[in-house]
Amino acid sequence: MSKKELQPKDYRFVVFSDEAAKFSFLTRSTAKSEETIKWTDGKEYPLVKVQISSKSHPFFTGEEKIIDTEGRVDRFKARAKKAEAMRSKVGNKIKKAEAEAKKKAEKEAA
Repeated sequence: MSKKELQPKDYRFVVFSDEAAKFSFLTRSTAKSEETIKWTDGKEYPLVKVQISSKSHPFFTGEEKIIDTEGRVDRFKARAKKAEAMRSKVGNKIKKAEAEAKKKAEKEAA
């Protein structure tokens, strides 16, 4: 099979429309569509409706939000807080044990 046979035959101009963001753009594609739209150049092109584009995607718009429907973030924060409290408690026990060992060593030395 040659490289020419691999290339798509129906490569043409298509308008992609993100209706939520009221944004459309014209590009070349092989995407299939039954609908057409009249573009700003006066010509009619196939129309492909998309749910998300660079104008509405949170990554590109800078409006990323953490959607936490099951409380995962809250549970993670609670576990982190509990772990920090445990580390602090263990740290205090170690300090107390070291202080007692030091006092005991001082008493035995005296």
